Amino acid sequence: MNHSIHSADRATHLKIVVVALVAGIGVAAFGIATRTSADLTQTAQSAHVVKAGKPVTVTSSGTSQIR
Repeated sequence: MNHSIHSADRATHLKIVVVALVAGIGVAAFGIATRTSADLTQTAQSAHVVKAGKPVTVTSSGTSQIR
């Protein structure tokens, strides 16, 4: 058995590419299926707006340092 990817033949490289492609398609299909089922349960979406307050300058943390 050859344990080096550099000296592997064409069939071995093709097998690796096919396995990676099938795994990628499986992960993408799982993600799409999970996302679409989660979207069906959430019918109303609301955006939360967070506005910035006044600028604050911190000069000291107020904690004691132990050395």
